Amino acid sequence: MPDPRFFEALPPRSVRELADLVGGEVLRGGDLVVVTVAPLASAGDSAVTFLSDRKLKASLAATGAGAVFVRPESADDVPVRAAVIVTRTPHAAWSRAADSLVRPRPFKAVDPASTAEGSTVEFGPGVVVGEGARIGRDTRIGPNTVIGPGVQIGRDCQIGANVSVFFALIGDQVKLSAGVRIGEAGFGAAVSADGPVDVPQLGRVILQDRVTIGANSCVDRGAFDDTVVGEGTKIDNLVMIAHNCVIGRNCLMAAFTGISGSVTVGDGAVFGGRAGVGDHITIGEGARIAAGAGILKNVPAGETWSGYPAKPLRESLREAVWLAKQAAGKARGRPDG
Repeated sequence: MPDPRFFEALPPRSVRELADLVGGEVLRGGDLVVVTVAPLASAGDSAVTFLSDRKLKASLAATGAGAVFVRPESADDVPVRAAVIVTRTPHAAWSRAADSLVRPRPFKAVDPASTAEGSTVEFGPGVVVGEGARIGRDTRIGPNTVIGPGVQIGRDCQIGANVSVFFALIGDQVKLSAGVRIGEAGFGAAVSADGPVDVPQLGRVILQDRVTIGANSCVDRGAFDDTVVGEGTKIDNLVMIAHNCVIGRNCLMAAFTGISGSVTVGDGAVFGGRAGVGDHITIGEGARIAAGAGILKNVPAGETWSGYPAKPLRESLREAVWLAKQAAGKARGRPDG
């Protein structure tokens, strides 16, 4: 079940009701009552999950889910203990089912002072705080900032003006500059016959102690797991960190760095300005990513990569020198050996 501080359960539905909702066909277990949704690996017997990629067949065999959305050709692979709903678009069907079973908690504003840990918390003009939030002592919240329901903010934090924080757990001595967005929905869409369907983002953001995030940067909440930024990491202005990323401790990210979804970054990694990282990539501990680099595959620990697509620095420089020689040779009217 998603964190109840941020999400609330809607009335349970039977497998048959879910099938009718999404236009699927029940093969077995239509009377089973479903309470929540979950991915294959973590689903329990009261949850519905989905399989959209046959590469995950082994995970399907091991799932503890009570019900599964699958394509017709995968129906026989579902464990006999689970109910089966057949559809051509299982991911989109699961997304629609999720919207009917779980939703973000409604925003109910409370007196900001009632959420503070003592009298040393400072609130600027126009601050709005949701029910269930908690703010640690000596923290300062800038003007017109919005703190969502259930958000937990540690001690001695500095939250700038016009910041929004939702679905987040924030440690001590964290600094968020003006315009930072924490916990917005990550970008996820599933194909359906009616066009793309938004995939519910049911995870959280965790910012550990002493994280600094520059102005107008965004950290999306996880799709189901958490987006995590490790302690001591420093992030510049206008940086984007997508859903499900795990950023290590003491990392540095210069302005305009973009980290796609489900990226893992080791401790002490450094990113130059405008570096970009593709999804589901691992950046090793202590790696250095040059400014403007485009990372499309895993980077080993301690290496420096540059270029697009990025390569180890020596290899990238050799290619740049070779291209410069070829260009010079053509300019002289002959190939340059």
